[in-house]
Amino acid sequence: MSSKHPTPQTPRTAAAPGPARPRPAGLTAAAVLTGLEGLVLAAAGVLLLVMGLLGTPDSPRQAETGGLTVLALALLPLLAARGLWLLRRWSRGPAVITQIMALPVAWTLFNGGGLMVAGAVALALAAVATLVLLVNPTATGALGAGPREG
Repeated sequence: MSSKHPTPQTPRTAAAPGPARPRPAGLTAAAVLTGLEGLVLAAAGVLLLVMGLLGTPDSPRQAETGGLTVLALALLPLLAARGLWLLRRWSRGPAVITQIMALPVAWTLFNGGGLMVAGAVALALAAVATLVLLVNPTATGALGAGPREG
């Protein structure tokens, strides 16, 4: 056989992507809300860090440590949001935990008074809405986390 003739290519079915599972709108909304919570946490961490480094806090070390801690805590909702967006089954647990942790934070902000009340209400509404979206049978089914058959 000559090398001038092309050899037929056999399709590789194992590497070919299958039909993508549709992402329900509720799960998309849960991913977006969880991602927004993570971004707000990250922004708060950066703000604390900058205030600790450039400002005049009572305790610069405490402000810097707090900022780094909040930045680290922002990873949980950000990773969970990405997992929800990509329909990863593991992401539901961290997303639910994030929402449950947000409720006492909202309560603390609410008791702070002033402008914090608006932030508390927004956080509480986002957390409750996201929890409802995450336990919805459509979302659990899309993630493969629904009830087991058989």
